Amino acid sequence: MASNLKLRIALAGKPNSGKSSLFNQLTGLNQKIGNFPGVTVDKRTGVCQLNDKITAEIIDLPGTYSLYPRTLDEKVVAEVFTHQKGKFYPEKVVLVADATNLKNCLLLLTQLMDLRIPIVLALNMVDLAAKSGQSIDLKRLQEKLDLPVVLINARTGKGIDELKRVLAKPLNPSKKIVYQPAEENKALIYEIRQKFNLTSDYEAYQFLQQSDNLVFLSTEDREYIRQKAKENNFFAHKYQGAETIKRYEFIQDLLNEAIIRTSDEGWKKVSHNIDKVLTHKVGGYIIFFLILFLIFQSIFAWAQIPMDFIDSTFANLTVQLDKFFPPGPFFELISHGIVPGIGGIVIFIPQIAILFAFISILEETGYMSRVVFLMDKVMRKFGMNGRSVVPLMSGWACAIPAIMATRTIDNWKDRLITIFVTPLMSCSARLPVYTILVALIIPDYKLFGFFNYQGLVLMGLYLLGFFAAIFSALAMKFLIKVKDRSYLIMEMPTYKMPKWSNVGYQIIEKTKAFVFEAGKIILAISIVLYVLASYGPADVMSAADQTIRVQAADQKLSESEIQERVAAYKLEHSYAGKLGKTLEPIIKPLGYDWKIGIALVTSFAAREVFVGTIATIYSIGNTDDQSTIKQKLKSEINPETNGPRYTLAVGLSLLVFYTFAMQCMSTLAVVKRETKGWKWPLLQLGYMTALAYLSAFAVYQLLR
Repeated sequence: MASNLKLRIALAGKPNSGKSSLFNQLTGLNQKIGNFPGVTVDKRTGVCQLNDKITAEIIDLPGTYSLYPRTLDEKVVAEVFTHQKGKFYPEKVVLVADATNLKNCLLLLTQLMDLRIPIVLALNMVDLAAKSGQSIDLKRLQEKLDLPVVLINARTGKGIDELKRVLAKPLNPSKKIVYQPAEENKALIYEIRQKFNLTSDYEAYQFLQQSDNLVFLSTEDREYIRQKAKENNFFAHKYQGAETIKRYEFIQDLLNEAIIRTSDEGWKKVSHNIDKVLTHKVGGYIIFFLILFLIFQSIFAWAQIPMDFIDSTFANLTVQLDKFFPPGPFFELISHGIVPGIGGIVIFIPQIAILFAFISILEETGYMSRVVFLMDKVMRKFGMNGRSVVPLMSGWACAIPAIMATRTIDNWKDRLITIFVTPLMSCSARLPVYTILVALIIPDYKLFGFFNYQGLVLMGLYLLGFFAAIFSALAMKFLIKVKDRSYLIMEMPTYKMPKWSNVGYQIIEKTKAFVFEAGKIILAISIVLYVLASYGPADVMSAADQTIRVQAADQKLSESEIQERVAAYKLEHSYAGKLGKTLEPIIKPLGYDWKIGIALVTSFAAREVFVGTIATIYSIGNTDDQSTIKQKLKSEINPETNGPRYTLAVGLSLLVFYTFAMQCMSTLAVVKRETKGWKWPLLQLGYMTALAYLSAFAVYQLLR
């Protein structure tokens, strides 16, 4: 056997079966996230060393009960398993099944068996199955299925070595055929199988059933299949019901033989009792609100010390680099452009990590499923459904994967409304803007000696975005005339203690993605911004020193004060300054000056760039300044009032503006891709910009 033999292994199974935990056990930190080609559906891949000779690429597929998809992400699963020449077609499949609820897991297994794909059945949650009193005849199960079965506990790692050993061995497809298409379709299926050179009758049957879902088929191929189906009176939905009944007959017979003792009905009693509290029609909402309150209090309370340390470290680094580097524009670019810009992102790692930690814990414990159930009634009143809650809450992390997550919503109207309003949820990219401005204008006092005022304001901003989202959805509910009704059918997982390694993976993975993705944008913008802010018309810039000395001739200023004025003059007359001055008449009614205008423009690339831009703008020309970002903002003077620029009115106006503004090119691109056109993203951009401007205007004018 070659020492560098590589396999491609797919993890499949229903939602909440433990696929993600198994994926983490197999790949550790050797994993990455992307999208399947042509679709914005999360593709998690990782590398696993099965033994000293075999390496495997592990693909974590979206959760699904069947090859017949109801949602867009489930279509990916059908496509992967029916496209033999595809990049992600697996050589082996691990079907992850919840041992406590086998019946709901085996429909997909029987379909994959009929596709003639080598499969290992991994029975997960065996500890809970044992706790429930269930006993399984493993040998009988293997014989009936004609494939290997491995007992695992993906949370603790039990059985993982055995699973690797089985996967490393040669594996043949099961000889068992569960479903035979109707006799009347045999000739048609044979014709399709020969035409596309397929390995099984069931694969040809899937081509007939799902030609529109299989995007790898060309237009000509789809037309050929449709024409053949029409000629032979083959109607896709006509046979699906009979197929499902046949498969469940096989599954029931299998379980009757393989399960020696069934579960005790009372084993889920603890979960049911907890649900009586957490999903109570009144108390459930109060508890959910209190959990959110805890999250936002923690973001400020726990992150303050590391944030202050990072802020001062980058301020000191700028000064030290000035002392170390020789004079010159390139070195000034590094110390006053790149370093402050990157520092404006790194400072928020503690808060981002805390936010993702809480979201991961809610998912790990099973509480997030209860939130979906709890919010379903509320969401329906506003034109969405319970499944909209996951994208909306994911929007607190990032709007891009949140919009992708709407693929789990099968009703088109509900999905479109959710896509449209999700960017109003305050994502983690807004968090840097929120925290720097809240810390600047809201005193660090405690309400009742315990509740932090800054945390309360932060939570208020998140709630403001949420209420804007649901009331916008309500308006769209009446504007979009579609009569289709959707239904929420979901399986509640039992409550579990969080698997802390999974939480750790989530924190590292999401924080790393935030820092590096934002970092690339910030680095590019910091360089461009530094150049634009350091250079301007040659005659004006070269005369800056003389102009300031003439203006200050009778003011008895020191040399350092003169140089500060020269730096400010150059910045104001630079190309960046001209851009800001052009915008100033438009944004002045909101309380903003030309410097803030520059930050508004650059932050359209990504919201968090606002802080990096402000840090860069206020660093240019201040070669001896060791001030932190917050100190620089606090010391900024409004020349018209000779008071602070960042007053309560200006700060709250900015906070409201960033709560509602789109300010993200990537989000627009994803909305365009998901809605297959520019109509909805442009409407979204116009609506959110108008809402942000008018709201910020009202706040500033009322508080000034």
